[in-house]
Amino acid sequence: MENRTEVVQFILLGLTSDPGLQLPLFLIFLLIYTITLVGNLGMILLIVLDSRLHTPMYFFLGNLSLVDFCYSSTVTPTVMAGLLPGHKVISYNACVTQMYFFGVFATVENYLLSSMAYDRYAAVCKPLHYTTTMTTRVCVYLVIGCYVCGFLNASIYAGNMFSLTYCKSNKVHHFFCDIPAVLAVSCSERHVNELILIYVASFNIFFAILVILISYMCILITILKMHSRAGYWKALSTCASHFSVVSVFYGTALFMYLQPSSSHSMNTDKIASVFYTMVIPMLNPMVYSLRNKEVKSTFTKIVVGTK
Repeated sequence: MENRTEVVQFILLGLTSDPGLQLPLFLIFLLIYTITLVGNLGMILLIVLDSRLHTPMYFFLGNLSLVDFCYSSTVTPTVMAGLLPGHKVISYNACVTQMYFFGVFATVENYLLSSMAYDRYAAVCKPLHYTTTMTTRVCVYLVIGCYVCGFLNASIYAGNMFSLTYCKSNKVHHFFCDIPAVLAVSCSERHVNELILIYVASFNIFFAILVILISYMCILITILKMHSRAGYWKALSTCASHFSVVSVFYGTALFMYLQPSSSHSMNTDKIASVFYTMVIPMLNPMVYSLRNKEVKSTFTKIVVGTK
């Protein structure tokens, strides 16, 4: 314990040390964070208020919005604080906490996306049995399972990372306590820890991707068998938003975590991290709302009704 706590705080070097860029970046991230909060909390509110949206798809979407809100709130305030003078230091305990909850919400989102893919499979491939397949109990169990996996996975990550010794440098070449960046400043032999990180991340990502791929293969086969052009386009539009979110989320996740530390470029990692910690949580509610007639209809109804 004494060796582990020799470093009592970390210095986050942030995105840039250029004073001329810090204020513009702060304002940009403040705008992104504001849109993220309004978009995700607004999506949750719409789903709660309109009984027409009390369906399995929107139940998962509401949880996705909640996770995106928490996901972004775990990181973005730290990023903005790091752009202000004298706010680059984070305590050891705060770093552990941030890494833990970041791991929780990233994993929950991972499994939520696979659960949503299964929901789309049931809706497109088995429409007559959809209500009996995706019951309230099944949906609740799937979401609970996502959260359980999130907390278990984050416990493995945090325990693995902070079993190492941090005794030399406390300068983290990142804008938050991301796993590869903190791992790089450890003075312990970390080969085994890197392998644990890669294996656990690989299992989580590839298991979810496998579920998504199988679901979409079945959906594609079903769509190709459709004789109705209207049914064809309806099925495609049902899956388009989810497929867009999945592509962006897993693209950045695979880039970030499934490569050895020798291949990491911290500057490149920072750009990718901005994308998946701040931009994706902002885009998700936009993607689902702009492509969804029910959400737009509910929004219009509530806005008109409040006038």
